[in-house]
Amino acid sequence: MFSPDELSALYLSAKVAGFATLFCLPFSIALAWVLARHEFRLKFMVEALLQLPMVLPPVVLGYMLLVLFGNQGFIGKILNTFGIQLAFNWKGAVLASMIVAFPLMVQPIRLSFQLMNQQLEHIAGSLGAAPWKVFLTINLPLAIPGIVIGSILCFSRSLGEFGATITFVGNIPDETRTIPIAIYSFMQQPNGETMAMRLVVLSLVLAFSALIANYFILQKYQRKLGG
Repeated sequence: MFSPDELSALYLSAKVAGFATLFCLPFSIALAWVLARHEFRLKFMVEALLQLPMVLPPVVLGYMLLVLFGNQGFIGKILNTFGIQLAFNWKGAVLASMIVAFPLMVQPIRLSFQLMNQQLEHIAGSLGAAPWKVFLTINLPLAIPGIVIGSILCFSRSLGEFGATITFVGNIPDETRTIPIAIYSFMQQPNGETMAMRLVVLSLVLAFSALIANYFILQKYQRKLGG
């Protein structure tokens, strides 16, 4: 049903989105916990920086990544000394997807932490449980619905990332050509409309499935809270 080029784009997109979701998860949980439970002077700046990728044009993010992490960039030069290259590499696509999708993962997890009954934590603490043990045995399990929803949103957004990715890592077959970039490439080729349409339909199915999954998870969580 799918050509080798389409299968390559599908595999690469799944790999990039999977790694982006995996790497975002610990940072998202940590930041969500801090924003949900702590007040500090520059909290508004942290929240503004968190939402910045949502309002900036993706091409701007890609250009900033290229300046910082490119072969001649400040951070890129340091990474090159360790043999790590991100520009024009699938690992750079992971980084671009992480930055774009990170806010979508943080918000559901933060909401889960905010909605928790803190009396459970106080009771566990009064019984002698250390703060780290309270977090691992009470907070983290109760935050699982938000973690699952955030992970689905992050994975789905990473599958659809285009602007920052193509600016930072380019359009290299079997290396950086994810589904959105493949759709763009097929549209520029003679007789490529059929392959582009198949990937468009696939993208719609994946995105719609992710939204439906989010809906049912949220409904189940709300019923538990109501009970």
